[in-house]
Order: sequence, then C-alpha cells, then structure tokens
Amino acid sequence: MQLRFWNLTLGYDRHPAVHHLDGEVESGALVAVVGPNGAGKSTLFKGVVGAIHPLSGRIERAGIDARDIAYLPQAAEIDRTFPIHVYDMVAMGLWHRVGVLGGIGRSEHRKIRDAIAAVGLTGFERRTIGTLSGGQMQRMLFARLLLQDARLIVLDEPFNAIDSKTCADLVALVRRWHREQRTVLAALHDIDLVKAHFPETLLLAREQVAWGETAKVLTAENLIKARRMCEAFDEEAAACAA
Repeated sequence: MQLRFWNLTLGYDRHPAVHHLDGEVESGALVAVVGPNGAGKSTLFKGVVGAIHPLSGRIERAGIDARDIAYLPQAAEIDRTFPIHVYDMVAMGLWHRVGVLGGIGRSEHRKIRDAIAAVGLTGFERRTIGTLSGGQMQRMLFARLLLQDARLIVLDEPFNAIDSKTCADLVALVRRWHREQRTVLAALHDIDLVKAHFPETLLLAREQVAWGETAKVLTAENLIKARRMCEAFDEEAAACAA
C-alpha cells in the first residue's frame, strides 16, 4: 500500500469538497479518478501532494516524502506568460535532486535532452513556453515529470485540449510508468480512454460513488448517480462532522 485515505474530508475555508473518503492505492497502481465537474478531483489531488491539509481524517503516505511525488496541475494553473524557455522549464524537474542553486553538470544536461527527445520536442529547447501549442505544452510538462523520476505521479486532467497524436504519445508514457511499477493517479473525463488504459477507477462525486475495477465502476447507473450527487450538493453547507 502506498496511499491510504482515512475518513478524509478536504475543502477550502471550512467548506468541504471531498467528503469522508476511505480507501487505499496500492504501490504500482494505475488509477483513474473520474467524476463530473465539481466532483472534487482537483481538491483530492491537492490533498495527496500536500498542497492543502485535511479538514478531518488523514492521508497516509507510506514511505513517501515530497521528493517522491511528481504533480502535474491543470493547464489553467500554469502561467504561460512567464518568460522561460522549454529547456529551462524541463530542467526544473531536477530541482528536488540538485537544489534551486545546485549546478547542472554534463550528466544532468544529457538527462534534460533525453527527456525532451522522449516527448518529441527536440528542436524546441530555446522556444519560450508562451509560444507553445496546448499539446506542445503538455509534452514539455511530461518531460519535466520524466526528470523528477518520482514513485508517485499525480496528473490533473493531463489530456485535455490536446490533439489525438499527443494524447496517444502521453498515454504511452503513463503506461511506461505503470510498467516501471510507479504509482499513477490521473483525473480524467474521457470515459473511453479510461476503459482502454486504466485498470482501476475511483468515481468521485464529492464522496466516493464506486472504487475498484474500471469495468465494474464505470457503469451507466454509477455515472448517473455521480452526476445527480454533484447536482444535489449544497455549496453553502458548513463543514460536516467527522
């Protein structure tokens, strides 16, 4: 077991967005987190990576520290106006190993070039990130993840608004991480993609609707239930009791 949720409630300003979640993610698992907009997927991921703290309950990360976690937030959370080149953005994946002021030697430069090549961006090294298309931006961010060499990889909507070729290439990287026995959590909307590539799914609608084998979780009945649960949620409710 790598992650364990114990009666976990997460939210903001005492307003819960994820309620009383219990369950565990085994080491090396490939798990899709699915649910309607507003289901709490991004909130759950922020809790997993330690960006927010539980309102109640807890998250147990067995043998995992911050250096073992690689996090890809939603594209909307990334400032594309920041004047940085692709090469330097990818190199940030080494920070947890060399430090912000650490030197990058010949070996590290080779790793950066290899990561850029692995996502098909050779030749883009001196491009500023603001000039990239949506698909090129995601490729660059996956290259940074490759350099982090993390045991737990958390991807928030990694395949939104990208072309089918880029999606296929990045899914192939996710499956490679799975073969390497890394643990991958990915928030996704594309049900067909989940069914094709993710053996385990958590269906979330502010609380757990179903969790387990993907084919058994993503039934029509469960998807309808998840949508209705999100529609019925009271945004003005106070934090619920443990």
